[in-house]
Amino acid sequence: MEEENVNEELNVLEQSRNPNNNARDENVVRRNEFMERFRDIARENASRFALFTDVENDNLSPVIEQEENEIEDWPGPFSTAIKIIKDREKKGIQSQSGSAKKSLIDSIKWNPKPNSEKLGGKCSVPSLQELCIRILANNVDAIVSLETVPDDFRHWLSQLLCDSRRINDHFFELLVGGTPTEIRLRDCSWLSEEQFTKCFQMCDTSNLVVLQLDLCGRCLPDYVVVATLAQAPRRLPRLTRLSISGACRLSDVGLRALVSSAPILTSINLSQCSLLTASSIYILAESLKPLLKELYLDHCLGIDAALIVPALIELEHLEVLSVAGLPTVCDTFVKDYIVARGHNMKELTLKDCINLTDASIKVVAEHCPGICVLDLMNVCKLTDLSIGYLTNSCRALHTLKLCRNPFSDEAIAAFVETNGKSLKELSLNNIKKVGYHTTLSLASHAKNLHSLDVSWCRNLSDNAMGLIVDSCLSLRLLKTFGCTQITDVFLKGHSNTEIQIIGIKMTPISQVTEPGALNYSSFP
Repeated sequence: MEEENVNEELNVLEQSRNPNNNARDENVVRRNEFMERFRDIARENASRFALFTDVENDNLSPVIEQEENEIEDWPGPFSTAIKIIKDREKKGIQSQSGSAKKSLIDSIKWNPKPNSEKLGGKCSVPSLQELCIRILANNVDAIVSLETVPDDFRHWLSQLLCDSRRINDHFFELLVGGTPTEIRLRDCSWLSEEQFTKCFQMCDTSNLVVLQLDLCGRCLPDYVVVATLAQAPRRLPRLTRLSISGACRLSDVGLRALVSSAPILTSINLSQCSLLTASSIYILAESLKPLLKELYLDHCLGIDAALIVPALIELEHLEVLSVAGLPTVCDTFVKDYIVARGHNMKELTLKDCINLTDASIKVVAEHCPGICVLDLMNVCKLTDLSIGYLTNSCRALHTLKLCRNPFSDEAIAAFVETNGKSLKELSLNNIKKVGYHTTLSLASHAKNLHSLDVSWCRNLSDNAMGLIVDSCLSLRLLKTFGCTQITDVFLKGHSNTEIQIIGIKMTPISQVTEPGALNYSSFP
């Protein structure tokens, strides 16, 4: 005890002699306590803020590689095409000798036609009809009536006026006047409630078959619908196609009134109708169950995809479904709906549905044997597995739209090797790995391809583009936005005089649009 007392006295004496040491020790203790408390708080909140992307990828990569190996090794068209492509790559590498080896894309051989005067495709002379329509568009205020003008020309004229922002109340009165069978306006943003109400209250809609009033958010609230289009029961007895995209003031109540007035609708476009909820789909299922074939719900942010599955299943003849940009679309939604109704599906748009994975594409491939059009643009979680599923099962696919997907050059090439004969439209926009293999596959197997989008595919050289265009003799439209590596060697040297190339050399985009029948679906 005496020794302990002595030690305590010595410690007190030492501290009294060195007050700075005592303060330093207290600071260390406080800092340790603070750090420990900080660690405790960090542990509690880690699950809220941690990003598991790298960990998940590390955990899933063996599974993905295993599945990819399985689909490549499994007997089928995709695995066969992959083997052919790998053998071709080995031969291409072996054929290059010495130290001056080139990349595979640079090894593509193509001979441009010399002394060609074209630039970006054929320079066509406008037809007499086109000249007349443009003169009418420039002098629209002098037009007295459109009653004897065919629907195709009325639509063409309307389209030119909408594009040039010269449409006005006078033309709208002409378009709605009389007993029209088609009214098509793809830009109603200029139209007021008063003018819309005035014209449609006097319009005879008994023969109206097609009604397109896009971007009509300003002029089409619920009370205007009730006062005009749904003024009386079955006021639209023959209407089969309706497009009111952008009707941001239309609610479920207004849609119910509109649908009750048009009892035989087969196609309806409700894109960007932000006030609509899941109840709207149940209204459609209740009123149009045996008739509706096309439904567009793009960017209807008020609709919860999980809640509308039972109503969609009730639409037993639905062939075209677009849910682009719906944030609630997930693998469960695709599985629940496609398993039930996929056998009818002809066209499916899943653009911007960023939560979808390969599991959804597998369901589509297995349960949609007749699908013709598939839009997977900006679905960034997909892998080459999805291309394998489509290659092996979707043999009727003639339109595939891709953009910013992480697919490999080999996978795209394998798809084209197998399904190239049926392809009519292919978009590879911003598929960064597209290059050597896709070029050779397109040149060899896409003889019926009509439209190709290779914008922002920076690996494609003059030789690659020249080989594709000169080999695909049916190609009429080529989009090359962002392809700055393409030069006049290709633009002046290709032999396809019928092709139209846009996206380079300041080509007018408006030249792409051609007059014709309104078709919301690309499936006829």
